[in-house]
Amino acid sequence: MHRTTSQIHLISCQSRRWLALAAALLGLALLNACQIMPSADPAAVVAADAPAAERPIKLTGTLDYSNDMLTAYHTRHAVALVDLHGFVVRDEAWPIRAHTLMFGSLTLDKRHQSGTYTLFLPEQPPGTLSDVDHDAAQGQGVKVFVVAYWSDPFSAADRHVEGWPTYLTSTRIDAENHDEVTGGKLVVWSPDVQQQFPSDFGPDQRLFTADDPLAPLAAGYSVIDMNASPFTIDRSREPQLDLREEHNIAVKDFSNLGYQAAFKRVFEEVRRDYAFNGIPGKAPDWDALFERIRARVAEAERQSDAKAFYMALRDFADAFHDGHVNLDGGDLADARFDQQAGGGYGFAIRALDDGRVIVVYVMKDEPAAQVGLLAGAEITRFNDLPIDQAVAAVQSFSGPFSTAPALRYDQQRYLTRAPIGTSARVTFRNPSQPEATATLKAVDERKSLQANSLYRGTDSHAPPVEYHVLESGLGYVRINSNDDDLDLIDELFFRALDSFEYHDVPGVIVDLRQNDGGANLGLAGYLIDKPIPLAQLEYYSQLTRRFEPEGPPDQIEPVEKPYHFDKLAVLVGPACFSACEIEAYGFSRVPGAIVVGQSPSAGVEAEVSQGQYELPEHIWLQVPTGRFVLPDGSLFLEGTGVVPTLRVPINAATLLSEDDVVLSAAEKALLKP
Repeated sequence: MHRTTSQIHLISCQSRRWLALAAALLGLALLNACQIMPSADPAAVVAADAPAAERPIKLTGTLDYSNDMLTAYHTRHAVALVDLHGFVVRDEAWPIRAHTLMFGSLTLDKRHQSGTYTLFLPEQPPGTLSDVDHDAAQGQGVKVFVVAYWSDPFSAADRHVEGWPTYLTSTRIDAENHDEVTGGKLVVWSPDVQQQFPSDFGPDQRLFTADDPLAPLAAGYSVIDMNASPFTIDRSREPQLDLREEHNIAVKDFSNLGYQAAFKRVFEEVRRDYAFNGIPGKAPDWDALFERIRARVAEAERQSDAKAFYMALRDFADAFHDGHVNLDGGDLADARFDQQAGGGYGFAIRALDDGRVIVVYVMKDEPAAQVGLLAGAEITRFNDLPIDQAVAAVQSFSGPFSTAPALRYDQQRYLTRAPIGTSARVTFRNPSQPEATATLKAVDERKSLQANSLYRGTDSHAPPVEYHVLESGLGYVRINSNDDDLDLIDELFFRALDSFEYHDVPGVIVDLRQNDGGANLGLAGYLIDKPIPLAQLEYYSQLTRRFEPEGPPDQIEPVEKPYHFDKLAVLVGPACFSACEIEAYGFSRVPGAIVVGQSPSAGVEAEVSQGQYELPEHIWLQVPTGRFVLPDGSLFLEGTGVVPTLRVPINAATLLSEDDVVLSAAEKALLKP
């Protein structure tokens, strides 16, 4: 999948918790040390009440997936037999304890996005006895399990796993109805022959309710197939339980349709499910937009014009005011950039707090330098327009955007881009010199665009977390990305804090300024002793025709023994995007923390995994479908971001300084008595 800079915030309330875990069996010794049930030796599996040939001893199965979250966030993969008691009692906050999990090996074929697994059953499984026949008998009941994709049970990322699995499980899940189990297969263990189990869904079509018909259950393990009516029971030695990727998480593949059919399908789904429907200023005028784009798509199909199809979809995406909406056109997008913005004039500009626009970068020996333009020069006019009007007229290449400042920044970058050979008249005033006007011709150069990138200076090959002790004695940890191996991110951050504690630092600086998002890990949980409330995730329900909460409100949970540092600063900026912003918000809520930056974080917050579309001509579209709301109904972070409590001004001195002025401001603040 072609992911954007903030592809997956995570998937659903339960699903996000399961996918925030990492994957695999790391050896029996480690399993025992972590008090996690190992996969049993087949020879040790003995039924007390029946010959081994009459009961399951090994589970096998396959899985297919289209959403690449598994491989994007995890390097080790496994399956687990997971206690389903949380679903039996409909408790979305039911804690899944590590010692109740039983693991099996999973082999993924990334090329074909498929996998196979094997899981041996222990003689007596851990877990909670559930009264599924509602006879209220004390101490009786059965243990109910689901097979699910799982990830690393040994990382701290799984310290607060709740509810029940909903992604790549042996059951079918109704995401429109509180993640009800509606089919698939369960693994059930009964302590004796006195227990009963539902033989079908009752009149209310909900499992484990009082109206379920019941049937006797043999002692030991049974596999219940809920796809049949009545349910069937499999007691064979090696039952097969395939894992299912629910349709709401799967990529919606319309790539084999014609242009018009594909656009109609994606438009209908986006119009129905868009996360910010009903929020003023976010959604487009749907009817007008459809008519405008539909006509262009129809013409592109008549002409078999892939470029025209892409440009129509480009305008469709740009109609949103939402930084999570993203269109990846692959080669078509590259060709558009080369044609329309492949040339530059050899300089870059930035707007100051006072509204003036200055030159922040000049390339040696290129057009701007040749006419004497210097860094620090004020640009007053561009192509005979006042500079503010010229900037406002620029068509962005990187949008859409959730905030006006983000759009304005991008327009500043692309004002100095044009087709190669294009001429522009620039009026400028070098420091201590009179105003002058020069004509520049765009040449084939990219450095001036890179010099003004929010991600300039980043190293794509750097580890996701880097840390050291500054000369000032403060601890400094830079979280480069949450779109990486989640276990590695968590482990490196833990090691950073451990190092800072060892060096007895007087304070810690967490730098999130160039973290483009991914999956929120709640890393502030290492620094608190009480939960930090976040927001409620909501999705549109076709059943109720309104946005409904997905599980309980999110919060950051503390680790068992959190670290404590006297002072904390978190650095933010407009390149801190999506999941990075949740991390930044969490750190900002640590008692005594300050937020330092020249601008807020990006203000782009939504859930996107359920809005992934593959379209003809290798075009990918992403549209958010889940929104985060606060108790008063307002949006969480979207459109506002995390705002600095200590703001560093944007002026000529700070923009032209060779020092890291934001980091210096944070150091100065933390070192005050």
